[in-house]
Amino acid sequence: MSASQPAAPDGTLNAHVLVVDDDERLRRLLVRYLTDHGFRVTAAADAAEARASLRSLRPDLMILDVTMPGETGLELVDDLRRRGDPELPVLLLTARGAPEDRIAGFEAGADDYLGKPFDPYELVLRARALLRRAGAVAPGAATVDAGPVRLGDAEFDPARGELRNALGPIRLTGGEIALLTALAQKPNEILSREEIAEALGMEEPGERAIDVQVTRLRRKIERDSREPRFLHTVRGRGYVLKPGI
Repeated sequence: MSASQPAAPDGTLNAHVLVVDDDERLRRLLVRYLTDHGFRVTAAADAAEARASLRSLRPDLMILDVTMPGETGLELVDDLRRRGDPELPVLLLTARGAPEDRIAGFEAGADDYLGKPFDPYELVLRARALLRRAGAVAPGAATVDAGPVRLGDAEFDPARGELRNALGPIRLTGGEIALLTALAQKPNEILSREEIAEALGMEEPGERAIDVQVTRLRRKIERDSREPRFLHTVRGRGYVLKPGI
């Protein structure tokens, strides 16, 4: 990792980060670097320690190594999304940087993906972006005063990043909030994959990674995700949100 950069004032300072990596040297470096940049940090050496930590604390972000002995990072985040915590932002770290590896991470439920070796300050910037996104601030999205949008029997409030129906809140991941916020800010307008990637804070994610995020969101807002009423694909151009009853 390269030399550290000065800490920048940020509304995400003092956020609690859970770092999970079986490499003790890297784990210690990450703890020290993140602490120096204003984060509170808890460290775990594997998925079992991470699960134990999650039973007793509520971190704002998890930075998770993919390749670990026993339960892998992909298996852990997939299980958390399915049964444990669909809202916790997850940044995956891995030495595997091929497009199919990034796609596997997004399909498992990760919000961002950073390949090793990496610049530690880029890690800090990505962590802050994920934390802002979890607060329903989409990096790169237009700052407009968008009111709530109706999606059948559900309603999404971009200002609060909250999707609700008659039964109560519908849980969204940080990435899903950012995607739905970006679309809701421009209802009935086509957003290109490039605009969506910017809103999600993705760096060259490729079409498949965007499609994965859209598919995950459709499962939350559509009665039948195979025949969407609200979130439509415009072939060759991107996606459009068409609110309505």
